[in-house]
Amino acid sequence: MSVEPTPFNSILIANRGEIACRIMRTAKALGIRTIAVYSDADETAPHVKMADDAVRLGPGPVGDSYLHAGKILDAARQTGAEAIHPGYGFLSENAGFAEACAQAGLIFIGPEPDAIDLMGDKAKAKRRMIEADVPCVPGYQGEDQSDATLLNEADAIGFPIMVKAAAGGGGRGMRLVTRKKALGDAIKTARSEAENAFGAGDLILERAIIEPRHVEIQVFADRHGNVVHLGERDCSVQRRHQKVLEEAPCPIMTDDLRTAMGEAAVKAARDINYVGAGTVEFLLDKNGAFYFLEMNTRLQVEHPVTEMVTGLDLVALQIRVAQGERLEFTQQDVTLSGHAIEARLYAEDVSADFLPATGPINLWRPPTADGVRVDSGIATGGEVSPFYDPMIAKIIAHGATRNEARRKLVDALKRTALFGVVTNKKFLIDALEKEKFVNGEATTAFIAEAFSEDDFKPSPLRAEDAVAAAVLLYSQARTSALKKAVSVSPALMNWSSATNIETPYLFADGEQPVAVFVVATGATQYHANSAGETYSVGVGDISEQQASLSINGERRSVLFHCPMTSGNSAQIELCVDGRDIKLTNLNAVIASAGEAAGAGSVIAPMHGLLMDIFVKPGQKVAKGDRLAILEAMKMQHELLAEIDGDIAAIHFEPGVQVAADELLFEIIVNGD
Repeated sequence: MSVEPTPFNSILIANRGEIACRIMRTAKALGIRTIAVYSDADETAPHVKMADDAVRLGPGPVGDSYLHAGKILDAARQTGAEAIHPGYGFLSENAGFAEACAQAGLIFIGPEPDAIDLMGDKAKAKRRMIEADVPCVPGYQGEDQSDATLLNEADAIGFPIMVKAAAGGGGRGMRLVTRKKALGDAIKTARSEAENAFGAGDLILERAIIEPRHVEIQVFADRHGNVVHLGERDCSVQRRHQKVLEEAPCPIMTDDLRTAMGEAAVKAARDINYVGAGTVEFLLDKNGAFYFLEMNTRLQVEHPVTEMVTGLDLVALQIRVAQGERLEFTQQDVTLSGHAIEARLYAEDVSADFLPATGPINLWRPPTADGVRVDSGIATGGEVSPFYDPMIAKIIAHGATRNEARRKLVDALKRTALFGVVTNKKFLIDALEKEKFVNGEATTAFIAEAFSEDDFKPSPLRAEDAVAAAVLLYSQARTSALKKAVSVSPALMNWSSATNIETPYLFADGEQPVAVFVVATGATQYHANSAGETYSVGVGDISEQQASLSINGERRSVLFHCPMTSGNSAQIELCVDGRDIKLTNLNAVIASAGEAAGAGSVIAPMHGLLMDIFVKPGQKVAKGDRLAILEAMKMQHELLAEIDGDIAAIHFEPGVQVAADELLFEIIVNGD
């Protein structure tokens, strides 16, 4: 069942983040009312603020919110939505949800449920594509799922072999097996992973195509029998079978190969009576042979590169097709102009095997430049929660040539500030600058081949970066003081009639602290000393987020974030040449701990070992008395009483590791 296509004036976007915002931009441009749905974790998210209406779904977990079809349909009824756009992920390839939309009288902006169901099962899809004469990888996609059958079929196919979950995607339930004796364990783990991720443990086997390119064709079809392709995208740069960099066109594509792959993709779409936007994915081997991999029955994450080289708005096309309109162009009208590359910005710790990361977004400042597009769904002051995919933004660059697009993207990433949560930004820059990628030679083995383990390790703190951090903290503190002063001329900044005073900064860097001593020598000039080296620093243009510095005559642009508290800041985050650096000024931390102690609470100024405690409960202390020694960063820090009073409570014993901001002692004023 499907709802008869008809013009509509409102769309509920059953998604979140950057894709929800991206769909809303086009819908608003078309004069269509937009409706957002959100979880408690996304209550203040940009897509909620951007929408004309918004409905709460429930708690953060996806099962209680974005994957709860009933709640989404209720939201559509409450708001009078006429259509639903599922975006990608979540319910976008759920045939049951598409059918439920139709039952509710809503237009589902996507293909028919039958097409979603067929292509969502890799085994069924592959059997159908073989019947349609679309090139497929030799393998087994039968219904008999016994271990014995799978083992026998693997022998017939030959090793190496890929074991894949028939349902789902994203690399889950997928194993590469190079030896027969490892196949049994691979089948067991892939099946278990598939059951947990997709609720179905069916597997398919395929001959492994070694070091292929992952090339996909964007197809579009209307309800009047018109089917076109919009060229290809190369998505070969992947980690754990998840895409990282995508580009259009493919660097090694020829006209003949594009025609052949495009015709195969169109044939696949026609065979299943496809409607709307879809992507037919292929593996392309080094000899130019290509094989059907799967079809994604939705808009792809990487659709912007196709938009930039074709000049088409794919979301607008989706909406028009869903309203029953014909495609206004033919295959002959599709032309590709220039080159586009997309980088996926993930909240993840590259040094910890790309482990997803969570945390606050202290500052989000995307780059702006001609030929650069940023799709995001985050904002300064927000947070990356643990409930959703760690991809938080996409940065796309277009150029007349591939190398121009690549250079633009590298520059854009270097000028991107995302502070608070750790990201893969530096990894993206490194990947774009690797020789194999520069030469257009990246295959699905690119990351394993081009990167060593050392490439993933955090870089040690550079002296110049510590100096930049110290001078910026000094400068920001002086600016904060000037704002609070009465009748003080800015011309007197950093002026002193006495000997210039050194201001010490002590930055954490692993277990080894880095000390920097700053002396102001003029209104915008400083000398900084670190590890016996002296640096001459000049501060040029400076704002709350960006500064132009000259260090020993070398100019550098620095993005930074250092929230000022009581005229001082204990932390500063920098982006220098694409490297994100987060530093803690231990001296300021200790000072703030002392201020807290003045209120009667003594907190740990940093993570460390509580070595000695010199007081007991009930003991009287005077301001300045030693309370304890905390060892951190290979240094010992004395914790002192800031008021006269009685020790009311001691919360830890000597020899215990304590975290920063842990309450250690409570002091009550004498007589209270």
